[in-house]
Amino acid sequence: MGRFLVVGLTTVGIDFIIYSLLSRFDAPTAHAKALGFLGGSVFAYIANRIWTFGAGAGKAARIPLFLALYGGTLGINVAANEAILTIAGVGRPPTIAVAIAFVIATGLSAALNFVGMKFVVFHPNFSRG
Repeated sequence: MGRFLVVGLTTVGIDFIIYSLLSRFDAPTAHAKALGFLGGSVFAYIANRIWTFGAGAGKAARIPLFLALYGGTLGINVAANEAILTIAGVGRPPTIAVAIAFVIATGLSAALNFVGMKFVVFHPNFSRG
């Protein structure tokens, strides 16, 4: 769990930096959030496969599972972020509501990603091949 948290915090940092930079250049928040999430996801796959879960074998079989998991949580992440911003009535970033929406959306998707990676993507009984 500790390694997942270190990787997760680094992934969130990458996500937030990309999201913040794109938002400052007036990118739509949904696009900025999606690109930030995707940027962090590349790091998350490599770091979690090698360091967190030590899953070296079956690399080819793991990629579609990881993409399916992160594709689903990407949708949840962006939708949650947009819903919170809509409820808060936020126009353009940066505001405290943007930070709160980011944290809630990221926390939700991170929890789902942990469960999916631990019990499916990098589980020893799955992804053989």
